[in-house]
Amino acid sequence: MEQLVQNFFNIEVLIKVYPMLLKGVWMTLQLCVVVVPIGFLGGLLVAIGYSFHNRWLNALLIVYVDFFRAFPPLVLLIFVFYGTPYVGLEVPAFVAVLIAFFLNTSSYYGEILRAGIESIGRGQWEAARSTGIGRLQTMFYVILPQAMRNVAPDLTSNTLEVIKFTALASVVALPELLRMGRIAQGITYNPTPLIAVALIYLAMLWPLVRFLSRLERRMLVKQR
Repeated sequence: MEQLVQNFFNIEVLIKVYPMLLKGVWMTLQLCVVVVPIGFLGGLLVAIGYSFHNRWLNALLIVYVDFFRAFPPLVLLIFVFYGTPYVGLEVPAFVAVLIAFFLNTSSYYGEILRAGIESIGRGQWEAARSTGIGRLQTMFYVILPQAMRNVAPDLTSNTLEVIKFTALASVVALPELLRMGRIAQGITYNPTPLIAVALIYLAMLWPLVRFLSRLERRMLVKQR
């Protein structure tokens, strides 16, 4: 038991490396604060684009969504970070992560929001337009609030996945939480920092998981 504590729950090691872990937490929070909103806004634009029912626009959106949903986010990140210098662009690690995550998450958010918009009957559109408001006003004031309520569990679940994806940023040496945990492990020759990283992720994500569960139960009750 003592050996287990020394190897995996060593308080002395944790005290030594906690400034590094705090730096990683701060970077992870910055990623989440930026990646989630831009991915959502990108997905919103995709979903609104579908609503115009333009054949050529829809074809482009389908290609965009299908391609980036099928493209592994880790491979996409490596491609953006290590591939862009070959075309004369030096992209910082943080920017590369934002670009890769935007392309990936906007495609998923777009499909979720598209499904939500299509779940609203044509009668809602016609009733809103009959009052004299424009198409975009109808979308933002009438359709989207109902659509987002219908797909709220899916949006929350996808956001949870996006936050977990931020750990992939370690492959481009961005000093986020996992990266700093691995560096701390290498310095101390002890896996305690990685255990701490896992517990920090659990503390960050557990409230969101519980919120998702409550939201899903509430939606089921309303549907009955």
